[in-house]
Amino acid sequence: MERRELGRSGLKVSAIGLGTFTWGLTTKPDDAAVQVRAYLDAGGNLIDTADVYAAGAAETIVGGLFGTVLSRDQVVLASKAVGVLDGGRPRSDASARHLRQALDDSLRRLNTDYLDLWQLHAWDATVPLEETLTAVDEALRSGRVRHAGVCNYAGWQTMKASTLQMAKGHPLASTQVEYSLVERGIEREVLPAAADQGIGVLAWAALGCGVLTGKYRGGVPERRRNNPMFQAYAGQYLGDRSAAIVDTVATVAGELGVPPLAVALAWVRDRPGVSCALIGARNIDQLRQSLAPETDNLVLPEQAVRTLDEVSKPHRGYPETGV
Repeated sequence: MERRELGRSGLKVSAIGLGTFTWGLTTKPDDAAVQVRAYLDAGGNLIDTADVYAAGAAETIVGGLFGTVLSRDQVVLASKAVGVLDGGRPRSDASARHLRQALDDSLRRLNTDYLDLWQLHAWDATVPLEETLTAVDEALRSGRVRHAGVCNYAGWQTMKASTLQMAKGHPLASTQVEYSLVERGIEREVLPAAADQGIGVLAWAALGCGVLTGKYRGGVPERRRNNPMFQAYAGQYLGDRSAAIVDTVATVAGELGVPPLAVALAWVRDRPGVSCALIGARNIDQLRQSLAPETDNLVLPEQAVRTLDEVSKPHRGYPETGV
């Protein structure tokens, strides 16, 4: 699998990263171990998790793999802080006090003394950014964090954080944002900001929460349709616009003789500025489809890219276009 530099950080990550959102929920420890083995065998090296995934269980599962399934130096280990679950409902806490404790807890659960990448999971308007970045800078200077990044930041938020970190001598390495054929909103301001600042992009939900695989073209099973998590994520991509995109993906896939998943993943993986496309899988069969040679080796023809770009074209206007 191709290795790419994460922005201008010097950190090399595989073009496909392994997400752990379902670990501790629908993916059990033994299944996670099987997934990691398959991912490493395919040449991957980035494992991305967060302290709020399954209320910490995802980090615990990852930590349990070290010394058994993999060694620490085999992977680029990324986690996140800022998110807090109160009674199952998420909120943000980017205070320095919370971040210091969150890092201690993450390192303990992950069974390691450092993170390759520590990411601010969300913007917190209640805490001055200068305070938040003080905790980030402390973590970097201590060596417990090698590189820092942000997640789900708007363009102006990305620029502000990057400018402050640049002045501290510890530039941001990455921004992790949703990006796929059905969600191209980051192209308006986040991607230009990241390119200007030399920040690598980690694309989450690269398959549109599964919609771009085409598995819902014939309808959504009732059990799946009524699932709150499905409604919150994949459910938003079941309208007419998304249906047209999925149909085009399926047509291109048929012409190339590959699964729709391969086309959707190759499109986002190879977008300008993207260092890594993150994939998540509930089971090993789903993961193997994303890691299959026909997916990993697929380079979309220029005409196919133009066709996909056109059908998924995001709205652009003032002030992005200058008119």
